Order: sequence, then C-alpha cells, then structure tokens
Amino acid sequence: MVYQSDSLSGEVTIGGAKNSALKLMAAALLAEGVTILHNVPDITDVTIMSELLMAMGVGVARFGNRVEIDVPAEINPEAPYELVSRMRASISVLGPLIARFGIATVAIPGGDDFGSRPIDMHLTGLERLGAKFSYEHGNIYGKAGKLRGAEVLLEFPSVGATENLMMAASLSVGNTVIDNAAREPEISDLSDLLNLMGAKVSGAGTSRITIEGVEQMVPVEFTVIPDRVEAATFMSAIAVCGGKALLRNARPEHMRMLIRKMEEMGMEITLDPAGIVIERNTTTKGVHVSTLPYPGLATDYKPFLVVALAVSEGLSMVTENIFAGRFRYIDELVRMGADIRAEGRHAVVTGVSCFSGAKVRAHDIRAGAALVVAGMGADGVTEVYEAEHIDRGYENLAGKLTAMGAQVERA
Repeated sequence: MVYQSDSLSGEVTIGGAKNSALKLMAAALLAEGVTILHNVPDITDVTIMSELLMAMGVGVARFGNRVEIDVPAEINPEAPYELVSRMRASISVLGPLIARFGIATVAIPGGDDFGSRPIDMHLTGLERLGAKFSYEHGNIYGKAGKLRGAEVLLEFPSVGATENLMMAASLSVGNTVIDNAAREPEISDLSDLLNLMGAKVSGAGTSRITIEGVEQMVPVEFTVIPDRVEAATFMSAIAVCGGKALLRNARPEHMRMLIRKMEEMGMEITLDPAGIVIERNTTTKGVHVSTLPYPGLATDYKPFLVVALAVSEGLSMVTENIFAGRFRYIDELVRMGADIRAEGRHAVVTGVSCFSGAKVRAHDIRAGAALVVAGMGADGVTEVYEAEHIDRGYENLAGKLTAMGAQVERA
C-alpha cells in the first residue's frame, strides 16, 4: 500500500549493487577456498544466486551484509532450470565453470519480462576462447580443455557477455582482448575483484579490456560498490514528492548522465563527502531522454525518469535504445492518470499535476519500484501487485522510504 507523500527529508543509505554482487558471487567459483563479500544486499536475487551455488556443492553463508562463499576443489558444475529460470544473471556462472572445471550445464536463463535478451554473445565469445556448446532439452552444455586467449569483438557492449568473458579469460592460457566491451561501473568492480584474486585484467571502464591469463586464482575479501540504480530510485522519489535528502554512499561518478538530466529538470544536486544531496524546490520541467550503453543513460534509470517526467511541466520524449519491450509499465501509469503515449521505442510524456491512486501491477524490478514512487505522488491509495519483483532488487525499500517521510507499507 502506498499513500500520498507531500515532501521527503532526511537521509538514506544506498546498499550494495545488485548487478555487481551477483557477478562477484559467480566469480568466487574461480578459486578454491572462502571468498568473503561485504555490502551484499539482502535481496531475493542474491538468495537465488546463493541457492544456485549451493546446488553445485558450494558453501554459502550470510552474516548481515557479509556473504562467505566456500568453493571446494570439485563441484557439480550444473545450474538447474528451477533456479536459472528465476534470474537471468545465473548465466554468469557459465564462464567460471568452463574456465576452472572444463565443463558446465546451464539452463537457458529467465528473469525480468521486458523483451528478448539473447545470450549468443556470451557463447560466441567463449567459443573464441576454445569452448564448445550444444543445446538439448532447454539446457546449454559446455565443455573445453584449457581455454586459450583470443581477440573477441562484441557486436554490442553487453555487460553480461563482457563479464563472462573476463572471468573465463582470467584462467586461460595467453592474452584475451575484448573490444567493444561494456564500460559500466559493475565491470570495473568485477575487474577489481578478479585482480585481487590474482588475475591480470586491465582496461576495465574502457571499450577495450585486456586479460592476461593466469594458472590459478585465490579467494579474497572484497566490498561491493553502492547500487547506482537504488540511488536513482530515491532521486526520483524526491523529484516526484519534493523535499531534500542525503543519499549516503551514492557515487556521483557512476551517475553523471542521470544527474545531468535531473538538473535539466530543475533538481538541485550537490556532491557531499558522504554521497549526494538532492533537493526539489520548484516545479520540475520536461526533458528529452534516450537510453544508451554506459556512460549514456542506463535503461534501468528510465522507469524512474518517466515517473518524474509524468508529473513535470511540459512535454518530454523518451527513447528506449536497449530493450524494445521496456515500456509495459506505462499502461500502469496511465491507469494512475499519466498522459503517456508509447509506440515502438518511443514514448511521449505530457506532464499532469499529479497521479491518481490505483491498483497496478509490477512487471519487473525497476518498474515495480517506479510504481511505488508514482504512488507516493498520487492522490489516494495505490496498491502495487506482484511486489515480489521489487524484492528481487531492493532491500527494505518500504522501510527506507518510510524513514524519509513516505507512507509505504509492504504487505
């Protein structure tokens, strides 16, 4: 249940990045022994990844926001359908399994419902390193002798493919070069972990990453970066409801394009040693936004910008260049009184004075959180159904919003 909130204030601590933590957990497979990860969010997707690793014979224990992953010398290198189908990031175990154990069985992954996201680039890249794959009964069967370094040119700067290749190449023979690599902060976080484990990765954060293969890697202790998408969620909440808040631990260098767009809307954003301070003192105005690979505007930010733009003055054009099917939540916002027309990859948003509370459905993690934010700016009561999607990516979202003055209840 979400009730209208006139103004928010105070501070909120941004937790560990979901999109980094899951891949770091997979990377632990590259070394025998106990890898310890700090600042791991307590969310459903982390639980699923933990269950996936345990199904392989890996020990996983959580102590607050610390996760300990104990990888034995031999495991069962199989990622079963009942777990992989619940979370697309499960495909990230493929590279480490092939590299360290020479064999892997991974069910074709599932996850959020917003369009096709093929894994061809993962497989083609790993094949360049010497892996061979076959398909049967909904599973990917992979095998390899010792992987060997190669030059890999990605057709698109896929985050998942870049990560899988980085992990696999770390235990290969010789050098691997990934051209047109993804540049997201989560790529740099993975690179930092791999290098601490003994890998030799350079160029992370640029479009050309070089990996010099090593024979063996070791378990380490590492801290996950803050979640830039969670920070964007609270930024949109201030944009919709007004007020002022400190987003503790938020890293502005990871959100430069989002900060620019929000400033264009009329938001006041200042950098603080503890994070980011965001404030809304005036009516926001419409802007044009387009999603692009990093350092462009992340597709995960778009639902929050659309919600904020829907109650801003004027006209906005929103273009989705990453996932063609990621406008499904717009129908739910229209139910709440938004004036949005979507066709193909484009949506025209005409600002209204406020939303109207309604019963709506969350189609995926970010859309669900965006609907909660919309409900905070709605006249009346909003009920967000299928809120389990939100739990996949947010630790205690309702509690954090309530601490800022919102009225949000998780049933």
